[in-house]
Amino acid sequence: MFKKKLVGAFKKSMHNVTKSFLFALLVISSCSDFKRTKVLYFAHSLPVNHPVHKGIEKMKESLERQSKGELKIKIFPDGQLGTEREVLELLQFGSVTMTKVSAASMSNFAPEYQVVGIPYLFRDREHLFTVLESDIGRDLLESGSEFKLRGLCFYDAGARNFYSKKKPIITPDDLNGMKIRTMNNQLSVDLVNVLGGSATPMAYGELYNALQQNIVDGAENNIPSFVTSNHYEVCKYYSFNEHTMVPDVVVIGVKFWNQLNEQQRKWLQIAANQSVVEQKKSWNETVLKNMEMLSKANVEFFYPDKTEFSDKTDQLFSKLKEDAKMKGLIEKIQSMK
Repeated sequence: MFKKKLVGAFKKSMHNVTKSFLFALLVISSCSDFKRTKVLYFAHSLPVNHPVHKGIEKMKESLERQSKGELKIKIFPDGQLGTEREVLELLQFGSVTMTKVSAASMSNFAPEYQVVGIPYLFRDREHLFTVLESDIGRDLLESGSEFKLRGLCFYDAGARNFYSKKKPIITPDDLNGMKIRTMNNQLSVDLVNVLGGSATPMAYGELYNALQQNIVDGAENNIPSFVTSNHYEVCKYYSFNEHTMVPDVVVIGVKFWNQLNEQQRKWLQIAANQSVVEQKKSWNETVLKNMEMLSKANVEFFYPDKTEFSDKTDQLFSKLKEDAKMKGLIEKIQSMK
């Protein structure tokens, strides 16, 4: 037993040393490369087979082609450099250049992002992207700048749905007594609690083991993440209640952004916009393939009456509308066609 603990501690220590060394290497190589080719270090938490990663690869290809190699992107997937929050902090310090995070994570830095996490605010994906690609979306992307985090574009992250181990979630009452993993975001926590569940925030990378060990009874996420995380191996009930449509955001640290000249910023923004088209296409194709695969893996799908869920979350609307700015934003979004 002592030997196992010793080996485990050694491995953990070596992991921390390796990560620290890698951070130092990034900073050193960033400085040395800056005079010649600017290398943008892009870290995110998803695996390389995820449609979001494919969008990032498109951005890399577009940027390097436009700039003829003057700007390059080096991608660190799979949480190699830390959790979403940890990487956002690295962007603020200037140790890492770019990342992809959920808009829910951004709301911990820029409160305006809370609006995209409001349950049942968006009628469908078309309505969502009509909003995100309007002045509202552009203002949201800019809102993080004062916190040293500038948004470049939004990626499709589909609808978030509940999935569970022991029983299907067909009505809000089914959540009673269930511990549901949520993102470390107040609105996500409030949503699960209002519906009757017990919200349990935890890092995404810890969730698989937590499900296996019955620390939580279920979680909520989109289909591609349900598949790439292998959560379908543990949870066989997936309910399309579609409580939120929280997009992903591509973010660049303001510290690095300010080092780019006008032409370089233009190249980067064009590359980001082009990657959105590829990412949306890849998302749709991936969802279709994933649904087929999940059916073969004996995952059961359920399509509950969403009005039962939306009625219970009305109080979250009322609470957010107490803020005059948020109230105006919500009403503007609701009026958009």
